[in-house]
Amino acid sequence: MRVVVDFDRCESNAVCMGVAPEVFEVRDDDFLYVLQEEPPESLRAKVEEAVRLCPKQAISVVD
Repeated sequence: MRVVVDFDRCESNAVCMGVAPEVFEVRDDDFLYVLQEEPPESLRAKVEEAVRLCPKQAISVVD
């Protein structure tokens, strides 16, 4: 599983960070960082929830 973020669409609103802080982080510079581009399978449910909840639909998962 690989996490892909469309940074042109991302508004760094941190919804994904709230759901999966192991994978996503919005830092003091107000930019989103992907901490684990290929997170373990154990985090799949959290990552998929972050994808679903992203208000700009900027996150996707590639298997």
